Amino acid sequence: MKSKSKIPLSRVVIFPLIALLVGIALAATEEKQEPIIQKPMSSKKPEKLETATLGAGCFWCVEAVFQRINGVYDVKPGYTGGKNPNPTYEQICTGQTGHAEVAQLEFDPEQISFSEILDIFFKSHDPTTLNRQGNDVGTQYRSAIFYHDDAQKAAAEASIAKWNEAKAYDDPIVTEVTPLDVFYEAENYHDDYYNNNPNAGYCAYVIRPKLKKLGLE
Repeated sequence: MKSKSKIPLSRVVIFPLIALLVGIALAATEEKQEPIIQKPMSSKKPEKLETATLGAGCFWCVEAVFQRINGVYDVKPGYTGGKNPNPTYEQICTGQTGHAEVAQLEFDPEQISFSEILDIFFKSHDPTTLNRQGNDVGTQYRSAIFYHDDAQKAAAEASIAKWNEAKAYDDPIVTEVTPLDVFYEAENYHDDYYNNNPNAGYCAYVIRPKLKKLGLE
């Protein structure tokens, strides 16, 4: 931990009952999906990388998932989608900034395509709940794809259509598809959060079960 900050009570999950409810919710939303089998995040960067910016609830979760994907070389938690410049985590948690918690990925398209990134994205959260992921409620937790170019926009729209047509979920996908404006990196203590705090309440009861269900831990 590089610094300290107040973590909302919604992130401090400490009771076994909540752990049980989380497990039930994950099973309900992802019961039609196959586990993801991938190697850990790559370390040696190739010269040409592409960038993806995704919101899928708590950015600690998104970071932990994509850190375990082969072909992904860096994952940075941050904020985007709102109007407030240089937002802080405390401001984001009010739900009044318009920003979403996101993870920005650097990936090698020769190892994993943007469409494959999106498949993992849709498998790793419930894209049918508006402004909510489990107990995390607010616009900052919305499902969103912030595309970097027209090709990513087309891929995002095609991916949503594919998942809807496959009836992977009981309800239609509500994922926002919007151009990336400004990406603000989150405070340093959010970096590598799950790996640094594996036994913290939220990590133990929310992130770890998600990773296990996806076949990533």
